[in-house]
Amino acid sequence: MYLSRNDVRRAFAEDEFFPLFQPQVELGTGKLVGFEALARWNHAYLGAIPPAAFIPIVLKNGCINLLTQKLLEKIFASAPLLPGSLRLSVNLSPLQLLDLTIPDRIADAAEQGGFPLGRLTIETTESALRDDLPGAQAVTRELKTLGCRLSLDDFGTEQSSLFHLLDLPFDELKVDRSFIRALTENLAGRKIVSAVISLCKDLGMITVAEGVETAEQAYIMNDLGCELAQGWLFGRPAPAGDIPRILSAAPGTCAASSATFVEMDKLSPTAVRAEEPCQVN
Repeated sequence: MYLSRNDVRRAFAEDEFFPLFQPQVELGTGKLVGFEALARWNHAYLGAIPPAAFIPIVLKNGCINLLTQKLLEKIFASAPLLPGSLRLSVNLSPLQLLDLTIPDRIADAAEQGGFPLGRLTIETTESALRDDLPGAQAVTRELKTLGCRLSLDDFGTEQSSLFHLLDLPFDELKVDRSFIRALTENLAGRKIVSAVISLCKDLGMITVAEGVETAEQAYIMNDLGCELAQGWLFGRPAPAGDIPRILSAAPGTCAASSATFVEMDKLSPTAVRAEEPCQVN
């Protein structure tokens, strides 16, 4: 798919970028705890374009701050739909985590939308830590001063270092969907996830399972001590207009949670045990 600078300019002019909201739940109970806001582009001619395809071209054309500003305005405009107990998560690119103006931009957008920054989680990946650790530390200190929580996203997909968990004041770590898929395929993958969750607990961080698609995966992550989860099992990304429906489906819980946790209760440790590797003597 080829996207040009003119496509990006026209998208801003026509207001084609918008957020979708994916539920996050408490694994042990199914309680809805908040939503992650995800960027989307509805191209006038090409239709839906995934973030992996349009974020690079937005970055290349120096428009990432403009995109973030537009999305934040729409995200925080949904604040009246959310009860005071629910949180919102938004993503920043590694480049933005080095931009000293970002904390003020976020604070201004949140104030305009009436959303308390104490209920906001900023997600970012490890790239910024490698590129300019002092710069990233300066920006994250400002974000923490504002009351925001900090989440390390896509952990394990790059040249990960456990020391990165100490470099910035992270409150949570998101276990990448590739590890979630491996849970039921091999014992080694489960042991890695278990070790990461254990380390996060020791550091006072919570863990979030991304891309959970089956009750089996949810059961295993809950059994390993993971606190939160998101994925198609609990709800697909939805427009802001669907938030009232999600909230009303089951008071205090995610729409899919009741059925999901019935299925989880049917499982047992032996039913979800990963196959041991064959030993050849």
